[in-house]
Amino acid sequence: MGNNRSLVAPTANTLLEKALRDKLSRRHETGGSLGELEPLAVRLGLMQNTLKPRFREPQLMLFAADHGLAVDGLAGPGGRQTHDLVQQLLTNQLPVTVFARIQQLGLTVVDCGIAENLAAHERLLMRKIAHGTRNARIHAAMSLEQAHAAMRAGMELGDKLRGNAVILAGIGVGAHESAALLVSRLAGTSVRDLLVSGPQTDEAELARLLVILQGAQGRHRDVVDPVEVLAAFGGFEVAVMVGVMLMAASKRHLLMVDGLPACAALMIAARIAQPVTDYCLFCRSHGHRGLDQALNVFQASALLELGMDSTDGTGGTLAWPLVRSAAALLTEVADGEDPGPTRPGGLAGDTTSDLPSRF
Repeated sequence: MGNNRSLVAPTANTLLEKALRDKLSRRHETGGSLGELEPLAVRLGLMQNTLKPRFREPQLMLFAADHGLAVDGLAGPGGRQTHDLVQQLLTNQLPVTVFARIQQLGLTVVDCGIAENLAAHERLLMRKIAHGTRNARIHAAMSLEQAHAAMRAGMELGDKLRGNAVILAGIGVGAHESAALLVSRLAGTSVRDLLVSGPQTDEAELARLLVILQGAQGRHRDVVDPVEVLAAFGGFEVAVMVGVMLMAASKRHLLMVDGLPACAALMIAARIAQPVTDYCLFCRSHGHRGLDQALNVFQASALLELGMDSTDGTGGTLAWPLVRSAAALLTEVADGEDPGPTRPGGLAGDTTSDLPSRF
């Protein structure tokens, strides 16, 4: 998936940024400063190339897969298997589904590589590349062909998104550990720092995990190309997210990145088309310190810090009203206020380009 030019347009636009800041400044006269909402509003305007950013049919997409590293004794949250977690999502048994519903977010679970076959469901999309990846400590987690197939599946999903905003998160037993391997290799971050959850980390369990993950690192010590790193360490949920991010960003859609697997996907997507990060906001659903390390790579912080320990994607649903409120600073007008133009004078038309079949 290489090309000699980026097909994701940077959002930088000096004229538009000044117009957005001037528009917000005029509102200070009556409403006062609204702190961090204002730079967020500016970013949203730049993403959509308009003075009036609006969102339609926002989506929460949870990408699920199993990982071969699980055979070494990795466990999911609360001991749940991946298919159990997906069933709970599909039957509205988790807070994230409640929050998505009340925020009017479309919820989709994507089977990227769950070991079991799941029954059909209206909110379940089948994009299974294989029944889980292989054990990265012994083999490459997936073949290069599988990695490319998963990214193409994600591009197809990104191309068919109904709206222009999507919250992305990856789930599955071994997803955090697989993402830790990816982030460690791509960002040069210590894998130990990505595994440490906090001051209450079980040192014996941490030592056991390090043996497993350092074994995988040693097996693939010479792999540096981002797609080859993806193939070496997995997982399928990350690979599919890469494709969604690239396609959605090419259409100037907002990407809300929640959790370590989603951060790993963004690192790979940014190696393919660097401006994809211009379209990203970051969320978090738990206080895991490893996620702090990943956010530091992007020099970013989460929109909300609520001290949760919940399924990835939960933080994104709770941050969504904040994003809508920031956009409303630019799109909603008070009684008698001049609504103003959609674009400042002299601004070129929308630079969004159609995405070719290859990057």
